[in-house]
Amino acid sequence: MKLKDLPTKYDFNAVEKGKYQTWVEKGYFTAGDISKKPFTIVIPPPNITGKLHLGHVLDTTLQDIVARRKRMEGFDVLYLPGMDHASIATQTKVEAELRKEGISRYDLGREKFIEKVWDWKEYYSKLIREQWAVIGLSLDYTRERFTLDEGLNRAVNEVFIRMYNDGLIYRGDRIINWDVQSKTALSNVEVIYEDIEGAFYSILYPFVEGKGGLVIATTRPETMFGDVALMVHPEDKRYQKYIGKSVYIPGTKRALPVIADLYVDQEFGTGVVKVTPAHDPNDFEVGLRHNLGRPLCMHEDGIMNELAGIYEGLERFECRRRLVEDLRREGYLKKVEPMVHSVGHSERTGVIVEPRLSRQWFVAMDKLAKELLKMQKGAGRISFIPERFEKIFNNWLNNIQDWCISRQLWWGHRIPAYYKGDEIYVGLEAPGPDWVQDEDSLDTWFSSALWPFSTLGWPKKTNDLERYFPNDVMVTGSDLIFFWVARMAFQSKYLLGTRPFKDVVFHGMIRDEIGRKVSKSLNNGADLMEVRDKYGIDSLRYFITTSTAMGQDVRFSEEKVEAAWNYINKIWNISRYLGLKFAENNYQNSKINPKLLNAVDKWILKRLNDVIRLADEFYDKYEFSEVARVIYKFAWDEFASWYLEMTKVVFGEGNEEEKINTCAVLNYVLIAVLKLLHPFMPFVTEEIYGMLEEGSITISAWPKANPDYDFNDANNIEIIYEIITNIRNLRAEKNVSFKKEINLELQIRNPEISKFIQENLHFLKRFTNFHKIKISAKEIDTAQKSVSVLSDVVVAVPLHELVNLKEELEKLYENQKKMQSEIERCEKLLSNPGFVNKAPAEKVEAEKTKLKDYQRQLEEIKKLIADYEE
Repeated sequence: MKLKDLPTKYDFNAVEKGKYQTWVEKGYFTAGDISKKPFTIVIPPPNITGKLHLGHVLDTTLQDIVARRKRMEGFDVLYLPGMDHASIATQTKVEAELRKEGISRYDLGREKFIEKVWDWKEYYSKLIREQWAVIGLSLDYTRERFTLDEGLNRAVNEVFIRMYNDGLIYRGDRIINWDVQSKTALSNVEVIYEDIEGAFYSILYPFVEGKGGLVIATTRPETMFGDVALMVHPEDKRYQKYIGKSVYIPGTKRALPVIADLYVDQEFGTGVVKVTPAHDPNDFEVGLRHNLGRPLCMHEDGIMNELAGIYEGLERFECRRRLVEDLRREGYLKKVEPMVHSVGHSERTGVIVEPRLSRQWFVAMDKLAKELLKMQKGAGRISFIPERFEKIFNNWLNNIQDWCISRQLWWGHRIPAYYKGDEIYVGLEAPGPDWVQDEDSLDTWFSSALWPFSTLGWPKKTNDLERYFPNDVMVTGSDLIFFWVARMAFQSKYLLGTRPFKDVVFHGMIRDEIGRKVSKSLNNGADLMEVRDKYGIDSLRYFITTSTAMGQDVRFSEEKVEAAWNYINKIWNISRYLGLKFAENNYQNSKINPKLLNAVDKWILKRLNDVIRLADEFYDKYEFSEVARVIYKFAWDEFASWYLEMTKVVFGEGNEEEKINTCAVLNYVLIAVLKLLHPFMPFVTEEIYGMLEEGSITISAWPKANPDYDFNDANNIEIIYEIITNIRNLRAEKNVSFKKEINLELQIRNPEISKFIQENLHFLKRFTNFHKIKISAKEIDTAQKSVSVLSDVVVAVPLHELVNLKEELEKLYENQKKMQSEIERCEKLLSNPGFVNKAPAEKVEAEKTKLKDYQRQLEEIKKLIADYEE
């Protein structure tokens, strides 16, 4: 199909059909050309928990923009795809499906359950690949990886064993974040804090001997069954006499000692605190200092155990409700103070996290964090875009806690540790008979932290690892700075002695049109496929990556997606128009003849040079919204609105040679615009480009500014544009048809500009329709003329050519009378003490404002009358 045969309306379904499959089949996205400089970007692997959403579209399209441009710049681009096994999230999803069938994973057993999860993985990985194709991601599928594949499992085991032998991984009893629904430990960054309604419960613990007791305040009264002591400050005179005495847990006969510790804040609450070492991290440390027991009062699923007495078998919050009722009835509950407090929730299941004593595996983070902070001060540092995220990154590392990496899950990398009695062996296989492997799996992020290099073959010294590592850039969501970015950074530094990537670029989250976080409960999210089916993927890609600055959240707006479609349709129509012109003039793809360039040709070529340079500058800084703004302004406001209009002069008045050369300029500029836009909208640019050039735009050369087109006087044509705009506005203001000729008078003091305008009067004539024009350096006589002072020229048009002076003066005299009448009314009202003193102040002020406005309008009318009467 020829360019002139483009349909009148952009049809994205027809445009997108079959292109992606062609790109993949022809190997356009396959890396490995060693004659080129390598460039690497790995996809943040999406979880195999379901279909992709708009957040994935934002994330991956930003990556694809980088990859496509670099490929066109001549790099050997590896854009590596893969998916994440997502231990907790995936196992939770599969278990939910099993519950619908009335069974649990325990009914199936570990092996059968894992088979079920692999079936789930195959289904959703196929769906995700299909959606990658819809989005148009230029991925090298020959190198696709999975965080639980054989190679990554080898890497994970290697890292665990090495870190254990280096003393960086240890097993110990600690208070961890516990998800009672998934029945697994969570790392600190997997806990989301939300404000919820709660209360401070002031509870009396009666003395074992004597009357009275001590009152404590707690937000979690159900944990009292795990108490092992009450604690006061040793210098608190109110309670010194009670140190060493004993109290009962209310409603029970379990006695607790009263101890003293500097940890207690005398000013907080009652100054007495309960000590529950198995359910509170601070109490755990106190328990170590005082050699206290560490009893757990609830099971892994949040159900109260035998220590809770009559409350055994109750869910923790139901226990709290009944316990509070009983304490109130029995006189132990002294006060309830409602409050709103920040409470940790599981990032995956949403349940309230339970601090719980558990034996887990941990990564000792102090040394790793210090090495990473040291790296960030040197030449081999990671560059953060936007820069503000580096401060957040460093602050987190400076306050880091050990990372709990074991999860009580079956789906994931099983921990390579074996037990025989109290003995522990860490290795790839059991050292002998009677050794039992740890049942737990590793935190998903433990394997994801190795993603930039394990996907390239590490721990083997592969050619890909040598060529493509460190990665050049990582593009990811700002919410993953702790979950993922920090962990990739310290693992890369520890294992390979270098940064994992040169740049890390953060984008924000997708929000709805009024700024709310997209969530299932609000039902305020747009579906990727529904948006694509309505507007096409190029429209969605363009909107979602250009509507805000990098690092800022994106407010989804269907109206703006539609605006992106309109923009693409504009490019489509420009291309179709050029196709018609090429056909009319029998243009056969000849090159530009510099000797035949006119003033507007030189201007558009110079402006294209400027745009290419500026776009490259913003592309290199990952400021994609600015890239889009620059290209949009050029394509819409300059190329379409001005240059295409000006070419009508050549096509109407020029000779055959001039027309062919104008076609060559149009062709050159359109191809450059298509290439500049290709990373944002790959499908439509491929469609149009294929009608102009041989081959695919995907592997074409990136446009470069041509120094031969940096014409010194190119911008002079903008003076003519300014005059044209001024005359258009004047005609519109005075309601004068374009068909009516007018006389122009131009005052131009600069002789070079004067000469330029006289040489290009045919452009001015075509778009102002002047009858006569006078150009002079002398000052214009402004009597009865409409005068406009522009940048380098003063423009004057006789008023009688624009308006009927007699009729206009009659209208002005009538308006003058009306204004004078209104002014007299206001002045009379405001001089009346009765009105000024008795009327509401706002009404008086309103009349004063009206008076000033009427007086201003009267002065404007008088000025116009004076101009017309001269």
